[in-house]
Amino acid sequence: MYAIVKTGGKQYRVEPGEVIKVEKINGNAGEPVIFKDVLLMSNGGQIKIGKPTLKGIQVKGTILAQGRNKKVVVFKLRRRKRYRKKMGHRQYFTAIKIEEIKEEGHGT
Repeated sequence: MYAIVKTGGKQYRVEPGEVIKVEKINGNAGEPVIFKDVLLMSNGGQIKIGKPTLKGIQVKGTILAQGRNKKVVVFKLRRRKRYRKKMGHRQYFTAIKIEEIKEEGHGT
C-alpha cells in the first residue's frame, strides 16, 4: 500500500513505516501530522486517483526531527568585470515517519 501526498509544494510517494524529509512543518518531535492532500492511493492492485485530491483518505505520521539540510553553494560570476559573489543556503526540513494510510469509515 502506498500513497502520493502533496506538502510544501512538492509531491512524495509514501508507504507505512517509511521516513521522509519534507519542507519544514511547525511542530515538535513526537507530535502527530496528518496529510489530507492525497493525490493517489494504491492498495494492492486497486488504484484510486483524485481529481485533484481524494476525499476521505488521510496519511498519518509522526514528527521525528526538525533540522537543516547540507549547505548549497551559490556562486555568481561576471567574467572580465571583477564581479564575484559567493553565498550559501541551508534549507529547513522536517523528518516524518509515516504511520498509516487510512480511509475514513474503513479503518486501516
